[in-house]
Amino acid sequence: MLYLVGLGLGDAKDITVKGLEVIKQCSRVYLEAYTSILTVGKDALEEFYGKELILADRDVVEQEADTILEDAHQCDVAFLVVGDPFGATTHSDLVLRAVKLGIPYQVIHNASILNAVGCCGLQLYNFGETVSIVFWTDTWKPESFFDKITKNRRNGMHTLCLLDIKVKEQSVENLMRGKKIYEPPRYMTVNQAAEQLLAVVQNRQQEGEEPEVTENTVCVGLARVGGADQKIASGTLQQMTTVILGDPLHSLIITGTLHPLEVDMLKLFAIDTSIFQHS
Repeated sequence: MLYLVGLGLGDAKDITVKGLEVIKQCSRVYLEAYTSILTVGKDALEEFYGKELILADRDVVEQEADTILEDAHQCDVAFLVVGDPFGATTHSDLVLRAVKLGIPYQVIHNASILNAVGCCGLQLYNFGETVSIVFWTDTWKPESFFDKITKNRRNGMHTLCLLDIKVKEQSVENLMRGKKIYEPPRYMTVNQAAEQLLAVVQNRQQEGEEPEVTENTVCVGLARVGGADQKIASGTLQQMTTVILGDPLHSLIITGTLHPLEVDMLKLFAIDTSIFQHS
């Protein structure tokens, strides 16, 4: 059997009882190590689970998935995912490969950032399409995510922005030379995401548009959701460029139409409550 096990968002203790039982019975246990991170490292997980973990980076999961599934029709193999197993499409691919090989699978769900963002007081059924904001480079500055935020805003919906994670990435130079040298891990902050969003807003204004999002749009910055040191801050998009939220992982929400109860909740986390006077 192939088990896909969600680990939740905080630390080693966020795993479900069912998930922990599965890990203890498996012959091999892989830890997916590139779509998200917990607040604790691999060693802490191994100590709590009582099991050795095999790190599975993007190359292993996307290009060498057969090694994960090897002998899974004869023994139990677990694939551990921070958050919920189906938070990333890569994991659907793993299931499809297993089914093709005649390997049965079982999913053990857990909390995901997609539902845990409710901690800021915004109602989950008022969210539209989730978007990803990637690190810009000098030569690549995509703006497609902004169009999805605009569509959500026009429909009165909030937008959850998942911020870029760069783990085991190669520079263009090393990639071209075929050198297996990797850049240090990078995790986008709410500040960086807000700065890129403001740049898009300014681009659209210079093109004569009146964008749905401005520097005064109410946003919510979140850090380490589910952890003991979780942090939430609400304020304008401009304020999000300077708010201090600390260590990763960060997420950003661009609000849509706010219900009075949502406003009351956001005031609990406000950088400056005066921005809600006219909401």
